[in-house]
Amino acid sequence: MEFLKKYGKWFIVACLLFVFAFITHELLKDELKGFDTAIYKFVISIKSPTMTQVFKGITFFASPVFLIILSILLFLIFKNKKYGLLSLINLIVVTFTNQVLKFTFTRPRPFEWMLIPESGYSFPSGHAMVSLGFYGMLIFLIWQTNIPKRRKTIWTIVLTILVLLIGISRIYLGVHYASDIIGGFTLSLSYLIIATSLVIYYLKYKHSKQSE
Repeated sequence: MEFLKKYGKWFIVACLLFVFAFITHELLKDELKGFDTAIYKFVISIKSPTMTQVFKGITFFASPVFLIILSILLFLIFKNKKYGLLSLINLIVVTFTNQVLKFTFTRPRPFEWMLIPESGYSFPSGHAMVSLGFYGMLIFLIWQTNIPKRRKTIWTIVLTILVLLIGISRIYLGVHYASDIIGGFTLSLSYLIIATSLVIYYLKYKHSKQSE
């Protein structure tokens, strides 16, 4: 139990990175077509004009324009401006990391499935990786505030569901393979664990300096 308390989160990071490495390995061997096609057919089985509009709306919540505007608003909303600044820095870091990886793997998008126009490379999914990195950090920062626990829990549930739906929306709209989404989520979650650990250390350090 003591080992899990001390090293549990790093074990999770290692497992997530292993999954990402495995997906990357299978991608480079071109072994993911069957898996990606099966997941796509399952998701698209609910296809309808209404669902298409719903998922177009959902995917917007991870668009660059929306996240930039939201980051600015959060900077203004958070009483502790450090939280707003951390949110903005986090968005820049996770977006830059995703772009580097996209240009490293240069995986083409599933153009034959697309319901909306999209450019750029496919792996790992930017919407999946950035949404989890951004909203995950937002959840973490919300829990650092003094708002009631019930509201913290509600926001956690809402934002978690939103991130999952954003991932599904990218498959439904045919702009990403399922492996792109899983790869984006696993890498982003491992990044998030490391990033929040650094933020905790930073906040404790600032608090100790203020107490001196």
